[in-house]
Amino acid sequence: MDTPTASWQPPLIWRGAQLLARAVVGALARLEVSGDVPDGLRRGPLILAANHLSPFDPVVLAAACRARGVAPRIMATGGLFRAPLLGAAMRRAGHIRVDRGTAAVHRALDDAAGAVAAGSVILVYPEGRIGLDPGLWPERGKTGTARLALASGAPVVPVAQWGSHEVLPYRAPKGMLRAVARALWRRPVVRVHFGDPVALTDADAAPGAARRATDRIIDAITDALVPLRPDEPDRPRHVDPGRPTGTSRTHRRRLP
Repeated sequence: MDTPTASWQPPLIWRGAQLLARAVVGALARLEVSGDVPDGLRRGPLILAANHLSPFDPVVLAAACRARGVAPRIMATGGLFRAPLLGAAMRRAGHIRVDRGTAAVHRALDDAAGAVAAGSVILVYPEGRIGLDPGLWPERGKTGTARLALASGAPVVPVAQWGSHEVLPYRAPKGMLRAVARALWRRPVVRVHFGDPVALTDADAAPGAARRATDRIIDAITDALVPLRPDEPDRPRHVDPGRPTGTSRTHRRRLP
């Protein structure tokens, strides 16, 4: 992919929101960020692919990206854009609306492709939802992220995170006040790791390329997540009683 002559520039409202995110995360948790984004990719075009644990994830990732000098445009659920004040702020910040479960959902991929072509960094959740795996390991991904990467040629950096599920519950805003009070008292550790770019250049040589590329991306996120939870290899210590679980989309990691 040719590098654009003029990359997209994050608006002031988004840079300010990232600073606010760092303050919010700092109040509720102890943020540890490891790994990095290569210097030549920080301003895009780039796709950041992260696991999805909690409604608190966008705040955590905004703070972690700020720590690494990256201002990504987030692909976020349409419900956020319908909120009167938040929606206006999301649009002004350049984020991308995803109307899941509607005929308009495919528009988000076109919008993301245009954003990447404009030199943006895009933050996506390849699982397409907050994961329901009982062990909170990444689920089998949707192919949209891989299709975007294969079509645009933009590199994909896996981003693994752990601990955000201890700050906000799955059903937030239900139970949010109690969870926030607990987080203020305990300040759990929230870890974010930026991994090495995923090699996808040979994944589009035959039918099924998007599925193979998706599995590689999820594998890379999973591999980056392993060292973030060394004492919780199977199930998380923190159990959210309001969180449903399911194994229908369990991801089977490839063997080395």
